[in-house]
Amino acid sequence: MRAHIEMASAETVQEPVTRDHLTRTAEILRHLADPTRLHLLRLLVAGPRDVSELTAQVEASRSSVSQHLGRLRLAGLVRAGRDGRRMVYTLTSDHLAALVAEAFQFAAHDLYEIPHHRRC
Repeated sequence: MRAHIEMASAETVQEPVTRDHLTRTAEILRHLADPTRLHLLRLLVAGPRDVSELTAQVEASRSSVSQHLGRLRLAGLVRAGRDGRRMVYTLTSDHLAALVAEAFQFAAHDLYEIPHHRRC
């Protein structure tokens, strides 16, 4: 996964970027900027979860978790599907999973004073 990220950034950083691309990227990052939504996305990186599982692990009420999941779904970041009576949520993209994982790695380096990996 890391090789894909490094290769993609090396190839695309030279290309011009459109206003639409910048706007969509900012929208995605705004959704990640909320601690509850970020926690939900981090849990979903590990695989599908239902609302009860997510609520048990996030410090928020069930209604708050449902509202956050609704926003993430409307933004196209998570997908909801029924499994019997349960509503199960999954991430819509491996790219999103990588972005969330990398954001937590970056924060861990800052939080625990671990030197960041340097680009050559």
